[in-house]
Formats: sequence, C-alpha cells, structure tokens
Amino acid sequence: MASIRDIKRRIKSVDSTSQITKAMKLVATAKMQKAKQNLEATRPFFNKMQATIASIVNRSNGIIHPYLTERKVKNTMYIVMASDRGLAGGYNVNISKFAYNHMSDKNNVKLITIGKKAKDYFNRRNFNIYDSYLGISENPKYFYAAKIGETILDLYKKQEIDEVYLAYTSFKSTINQEPMIIKILPVDVSKFEEVNEIDNTDIMNYEPSEEGVLNYVIPKYISSIIYGAMVEAAASEQGARMTAMDSATENAEDIISKLTLQYNRARQADITQEISEIVAGAEALN
Repeated sequence: MASIRDIKRRIKSVDSTSQITKAMKLVATAKMQKAKQNLEATRPFFNKMQATIASIVNRSNGIIHPYLTERKVKNTMYIVMASDRGLAGGYNVNISKFAYNHMSDKNNVKLITIGKKAKDYFNRRNFNIYDSYLGISENPKYFYAAKIGETILDLYKKQEIDEVYLAYTSFKSTINQEPMIIKILPVDVSKFEEVNEIDNTDIMNYEPSEEGVLNYVIPKYISSIIYGAMVEAAASEQGARMTAMDSATENAEDIISKLTLQYNRARQADITQEISEIVAGAEALN
C-alpha cells in the first residue's frame, strides 16, 4: 500500500494536471467561438458562388469547360486537413484514417496536407506529399486557400492530376464533428442544385461569354471551398480539443476523489496504529 506522502504527492500532481486541462478547455472554447463566427461569415459567399456557377451551366446550351468535364483518372490529388497540435481526442486520427480509407491506390495519389499531424500520418505510410502547410490549422487565412487552389488548378490543367478530393472535418456542433470528403475537381454542378435552388425567372447575360465567366468564377469557387473547409476544420479542432480537455478534467477529478479516499483510509489506519501502540504502551506500564 502506498504511503500517505506518496498519495499526497499523486493528488498534487493530478490536481496540477486538472488545472492545465481546465485552462486548455477555456482557451479552446474561446478559439472555437471565433472560428464559428468565421464559419458563419464565409458560408453566404460560398453559397453564392455555387449558385452563380450552377446558373451559368444550367442556362447555357451544352457548355463544355475543362474544369467541369470528367476524364480518365490516372492520378488523384487529396487535400487533407488536420491540426498542428495534439490533445484533441481522436480528431487527427479520424480525419487522416478517413482519407486513407477513401484512397484506392496510394501509388497514384498526390497529397497536400494542412497540419503537422496529417503530414506525419501520411509520411509514416510513405505517401507522395506534394506540398504541406504547417502552423495554419488554428488560424486559417484565405491567402493559403487561394495558393492551394492555384496549385491544384495548375496541376489539373497540365493533366498531372485528373481529380481532386478535399478531406476535412465538418463542424456540426460543439460536441459533434464529422469527417467529410468532397470532390472539388472536376466541379460537379449537379450537387449544387441540392444546396441552392436556381431562380429560372432570373435571366442574366454574361460578358464576354459563359466560358470566360467560368474561367474567372471557378478558381474563386475552388479557393472559397478550400477556405471554407479550413474554417470548418479549425472550428472542429477546437470543439474536439474542448471536449477532450473537459473529459480529461473529469477523469482527473475522479482520480483525485479516489486518491483522497485512499489517503483518508491510510491516515485513519496510521492513527489507529498509533492509538494501539499508545494503549499497548500504557498497559505495559501497569
């Protein structure tokens, strides 16, 4: 049985850990609220971009555009978003494993990773990581999304890749984050109609042409969907970290409760032992 001194030391150590997890939960909560505000601000722009592209395609007669046309798939690009830090429960493993399971042949896969944990996960499995972005998972900027968008569009035009998937964690609620994979190239306009109903009475003319407008709008859409996913992932990361730290704090409090009970029992046993020795000594003197 552990001594009273050892038990007190363990209680102090666990209590110190509990204070840290409480502080981390508060920090994660504040960051999550900020990320949620960014998420709410980006969604209207993203939805409008979808509506514009769908409107152009649906109102043109058989428009053919390289960003919209399916072709034989030889090489696939995955953009995988995780975090730069741990202590977020299963957040990093879940999204990385989800993306990994979606890949049919890793030999034909190129990767762009966001977050150190995603890079480490696929490095260990000897994947071809084309590019990686570190230190931006908690504070995403549109600049990085635009840079990634330019990269994949350039590779797509050169036919070095034939399709692009985006793997991220969608923020459903504070306690619910869901891994998601969406195909962003070639652009599938049929999916947009489920999100935005197109007003057929709204007739618009596009100058210089529908193709010209699509050449401008689709890259903006790609950048916006990547940025939207980055913001979703940032909110999900903080939600997962907040939940993990809350769980860790509760576990620490349970351990402290058990150790305190153990301490009291050990202390009571020592007092009983001392009383027994005093009584035995008194009887020996009589």
